[in-house]
Formats: sequence, C-alpha cells, structure tokens
Amino acid sequence: MSGALAGRRVLVSAGPTYEDIDPVRFLGNRSSGKMGFAVAAAARALGAEVVLVAGPVQLDTPDGVQRIDVRSAAQMHAAVLGALPADVYIGAAAVADFTPRQVSEHKIKKRAGNDTLVLELVRTPDILADVAGHDARPALVVGFAAETHDVERYARGKLAAKRLDLIAANLVGAAEGGFERDDNTLEVYWDGGECRIGPASKHEVAARLVDLLARRLPA
Repeated sequence: MSGALAGRRVLVSAGPTYEDIDPVRFLGNRSSGKMGFAVAAAARALGAEVVLVAGPVQLDTPDGVQRIDVRSAAQMHAAVLGALPADVYIGAAAVADFTPRQVSEHKIKKRAGNDTLVLELVRTPDILADVAGHDARPALVVGFAAETHDVERYARGKLAAKRLDLIAANLVGAAEGGFERDDNTLEVYWDGGECRIGPASKHEVAARLVDLLARRLPA
C-alpha cells in the first residue's frame, strides 16, 4: 500500500482489560475499544502494517489489520511486547491498574451474616513504560489518558513519567466524549507543544491523530 506510513509497522492496543475475580465475575471498565480500532484503521489507510492487540470487545477487525485478542492486563502486556519491534506504538487501551491477587477457583458465594467482601488487589504490568524502556523501543511511543478533571496536568505528568513521545488525553464522563460514545475530543501533548483534535467522530479524530504521528515520525 502507498501512503504516509507505507513500509512502517504500527502496533495499537485497544479496549478494556477484564481482571477475573472468580469464574463468573471480573473487574473491568467502560472502554468500548472504538477509539483504538479507529486508530488501527486509520494507520492501515495510510499504508502501515498494523497489529492490533484487542481487549474483550465486540468490534469487527479493520480490513488488513492483524488482530490479537486478549483478556487481562497481563495478557495484553505479553502480547504487546511480543509484537515488537514496531515503528510506532499507540497505547489506546484502558488497561486495568490493579488485578486481584488471587482468583477464586469457584464462584464466591454469599454467606449468612457476612455483608462485605474484601478483595486484595495488586498492580498490573505497566505496558506503556515497558514499551518506552524496551530494547526495541519504537520511534514513537504514544499514550492515552482518560481523565475526569485536570486533564493537562495529569496527561503531562504521565508523558514525563513514562518517557512517552506524545500523549492523547480526553475528558470522560462529560459531554466532550470518551467511553461508550461514537465521538471524541483529544488534547494531544508532547514536549514543547500541544494541539486539540475534535470534537468529531472517533474515525475522524483517529485519522487526524495518525496523520499528526506520521508527520512527527523520524524519516
């Protein structure tokens, strides 16, 4: 294929992760995966070879994209690192920060007189930081940040702490877009710069974001 990303390999992660508690229950979040899938489709449209690591979502695979399905944060971590090297990594997935220390082999039952349940949670692997510090580090490592307030402060903090090249942040739980919607608005930050993309459909936002990345990718 021809296009601004022809000859480039783009790795995208999308959707939520589900962290099992027992055989019937899990910890999850409201990510639909639509933004990450739109980003994968946009990168493919610009000629890239695209690998999409997808959490548990019910979405069709974009044409020409290689898809790897995972469920948990640990599985996504392994799949993303296993798909390196790449020229660009775009971490659009809403990966769980914590997972149960132990998964019950059987369904946890309610017991008479016990009105509470305590779950001990442990941190999950940090996919973005591990990709940014990998021996096969992509030329561009791009994170996403879904925030409910102080978007720029938290996004720029994540940009620096994880040694990212760019971060695309959005406000969730508000009219601007985010989880479970077909539209979105992104505030994209990098060292010394920023821009806003949207409000627009997630497909349009993804196309504009990927075009920005293609222009910032080293020759």
